Amino acid sequence: MNQKFLDFIRDYKGRRIAVAVSGGVDSVTLLCWLAAAGMDMVALHVNHGLRPAAGTEAAYVRDLCAKLNVPCHVFLWRGDKPVAGLEAAARTARYKMMTDFCRENGLDCLMVAHQADDQIETFLMNLARGSGVVGLAGMRAVTMRDGVRIVRPLLGIYRAELEKYCHDNGIKYFSDEMNEDMRYARVRMRKNRYVLSQYLGISDDRILLAMRNLGRVRDSAAADVMDAVNSVMQDGRALFSDSFLFDLAPDIRLQFIAALIMEIGGGEYQPRLKSLESALHNLSSDCKFTLGRCVIRRLGARILIVREGASTSFRKRHENKHTKEKK
Repeated sequence: MNQKFLDFIRDYKGRRIAVAVSGGVDSVTLLCWLAAAGMDMVALHVNHGLRPAAGTEAAYVRDLCAKLNVPCHVFLWRGDKPVAGLEAAARTARYKMMTDFCRENGLDCLMVAHQADDQIETFLMNLARGSGVVGLAGMRAVTMRDGVRIVRPLLGIYRAELEKYCHDNGIKYFSDEMNEDMRYARVRMRKNRYVLSQYLGISDDRILLAMRNLGRVRDSAAADVMDAVNSVMQDGRALFSDSFLFDLAPDIRLQFIAALIMEIGGGEYQPRLKSLESALHNLSSDCKFTLGRCVIRRLGARILIVREGASTSFRKRHENKHTKEKK
């Protein structure tokens, strides 16, 4: 078992946790390592019903959990499936079912199996999009989603080590055929990543080092951003003046809006940099639009951000010190 993993989970010993298990090599290894470490846990599997093998995979996850003496809950994604944006919709539904279960059962931690290769692929995809520091720094080891702590113990471990563990121990896992479909940008990144190391001398370890450095830059500003966020939040919504927003330094301004959208909308990932820049441009005058499961509205000198479906009236809350209109 990997020592980095053992060091990471030490803080979670003695706590009951949930672990997301898809049936792929990453999550199967995570499940087995957590079980071997004696963690008190429940496994959660989501059957999206999108592939012929989905039922077989769900049955396998149940059987594996039974062998490991780990309770297992399988969820079925019901209802109509969107034609466009299916992958994102499936991810949103998956997290909602699992975080709902965690809250209902008093579990504040959900472990997921993102690993080092996922980090590198995310970096390259965000680099191609022209992302800023937040996107290029990659996934944090611990984030919050819908009131549940999302924990990633494998971010410093490569997929090859996980595959070797399963092969050496005769542990079965499933491979999603979508992981071989070159129509997807992430798959193209995965299949062609070798060019960086083989021809340009940019190793995977160097990319991860750059991401850690970027992460320190990102995190150094996080405290100031969260102070600003907390100062304008009340009853699950944010209300503040245009001068408060535009007096912030440009980079802090972007992070401030992103953090508010994540806090209010309940998302784990911030909107793309281009969307945030567009939002700030819109907020230079009266407007109303949606982003990240939030409604964002400006009227006069006041700016309001609420979750979709909530009232967008400025009159239903007491104003805080950052909401005075310009005279």
